[in-house]
Amino acid sequence: MRNDMVPFRLPPLRSLLAPLTGLTLFLAVWQGVASQIDTTLGKFPGPVETWQQFTNLIEEYQQEKIREQKFYERQRIRNEKKLQENPNAEIVWREYRGMPTFFDKIRRSLITVASGFLLGSLIAIPVGLLIGISKTAYSAINPIIQVLKPISPLAWLPLVTIVISAVYESESPLFDKAYLTSMFVVMLCSLWPTIINTAAGVGSVTRDMQNVSRVLRLSPLTHLRKIVLPCTIPSMFTGLRISLGIAWMVLIAAEMLAQNPGLGKFVWDEFQNGSSQSLARIMVAVVTIGIIGFLLDRLMLLAQRWVSWDKTATLR
Repeated sequence: MRNDMVPFRLPPLRSLLAPLTGLTLFLAVWQGVASQIDTTLGKFPGPVETWQQFTNLIEEYQQEKIREQKFYERQRIRNEKKLQENPNAEIVWREYRGMPTFFDKIRRSLITVASGFLLGSLIAIPVGLLIGISKTAYSAINPIIQVLKPISPLAWLPLVTIVISAVYESESPLFDKAYLTSMFVVMLCSLWPTIINTAAGVGSVTRDMQNVSRVLRLSPLTHLRKIVLPCTIPSMFTGLRISLGIAWMVLIAAEMLAQNPGLGKFVWDEFQNGSSQSLARIMVAVVTIGIIGFLLDRLMLLAQRWVSWDKTATLR
């Protein structure tokens, strides 16, 4: 064995015991409180009922996939038979139009939030760098940021809906309007933490680093790339993490109102359904939203660790 190889070590028991204890206590409190709440649809769902509905949603997904496979198999057999009778026959392949499952809606939500967040970041990072470097740009843009930053997504949603309905007209649209509405609302609400934290990161560049740049006579672009960006990345990623969390929260409300077929619409549909299983299915969605939000935050930490000199970022 090479001497420079680091042996694999299991995490200490104490580091596992604390979160397991916290999770167990949370589940116990959840079950105890849920058993005391009666609603018009029955008892409020506890962990057991929520898990049962989650397994039901998995079964629904599997059954839908089987139906999809059978649909394409029937279509294949029909087309083969048609070609045997007439080799020059025109073959038409139709897309399966089944009901979207819970996991299809998760995928839709992730695509929407990723699109809105990335579009917002492409705008926010350059603006943050600009107002951090230029006092004139800061004086001009900061009042606009402070006015737009507190606006609720519920206020943006009708405006975005009206604009997209008026501007986005096509006989064969590449994207549906519900997706675009949700994406732009997410973008508008997730810009501000990244802008503010990026500007703050630029302000953290020390005078010594600025003097080094002057002594070396670095060009503005080289100064930005070699001096400003490395010092700004930790603050920038703090803003990106906050922005992603806001984007994920805003998305659920936007999907409810825009009827974008994601997790938000799933929650709204179950609320409107009002069946005996609806509460537990909503709780499945709530827990899923929380877990995905946590995983997205960990993903941003990994990205920060990859691009930053600060390799302890994932430990915080």
